[in-house]
Amino acid sequence: MIDPELTAVLDFLPAIDLTDPVAARAAFDALLETFRGDIPGIETLDIEDRFVPGWEGDPDVGVRVYRPKDRPVPVPGVLMIHGGGFIIGNVESEHASAAMTAMQTGAVVVSVEYRLAPEHPFPAGVHDCYRALRFLADEAGELGVDPARLALMGTSAGGGLAAATALLARDLGGPALCFQMLHIPELDDRLETASMRAFVDSPLWNRPLAVLSWKAYLGAAADDDGDVSPYAAPSRATDLAGLPPAYISTAENDPLRDEGILYGLGLLQAGVSVELHQFPGTFHGSALVATADVSKRAQRESVTVLRRALGLD
Repeated sequence: MIDPELTAVLDFLPAIDLTDPVAARAAFDALLETFRGDIPGIETLDIEDRFVPGWEGDPDVGVRVYRPKDRPVPVPGVLMIHGGGFIIGNVESEHASAAMTAMQTGAVVVSVEYRLAPEHPFPAGVHDCYRALRFLADEAGELGVDPARLALMGTSAGGGLAAATALLARDLGGPALCFQMLHIPELDDRLETASMRAFVDSPLWNRPLAVLSWKAYLGAAADDDGDVSPYAAPSRATDLAGLPPAYISTAENDPLRDEGILYGLGLLQAGVSVELHQFPGTFHGSALVATADVSKRAQRESVTVLRRALGLD
């Protein structure tokens, strides 16, 4: 079921062992280095690393801000949340994507360096993401951002954190969001969907890794008789009304496939506008193979959808 253009790289993909977070982070960094290349046009951006206040006494949160140099102000603002199973990844791993998003949309992009599990289990990650969103809204004037056009964007665990941040923003009374873009999101700790049961040895991400990921992220919360907060696992939310419009993409050969689709259906049933795209032949993280036609198609669509949602087209 895997696209022929993607099968060529399968033998080169490393096996990630989340039982050792330090080694897993090193392996992930090495994987990204394999695919890393020059970013044409990055000189058109002002890029700055900053710290913003943490949640109610928590440590300050690192963010990387991408601002197009020649732009009319104010422009939309996008909070980007990296993936990595809640355990690995950082703003550097999301650097190319954040830079390209800023260049392709003209928006100010803020990429968040949220704290990682298992050292920092829930709610550390989502609290850091919310505080980064708060920074984007509170400092909109200084950043040249239109506070009426704020969006969330995340991939994998970052997609789950984006969905959770949208829930938190709704329930705390802001900041108001115009859009949420969730790519291959990790949303459901219950691990009961058909795709989660089927893909036990799929490339890059599989059921055993998902089990370890949720165990690390939930920490003690995983032992609370199944009573897990929807701010940890958004699929557990019973009220999805009032959330911002969403674009959700899923990968065919991905254990997370069905939870993304079901979350989209839940949003639709709650009256939220949703665009849902299931890309055939793909697997979790196959977008790293940027030269594959399906990856190019997904990237083009992502930019088109985001620009439209931000009122740019």
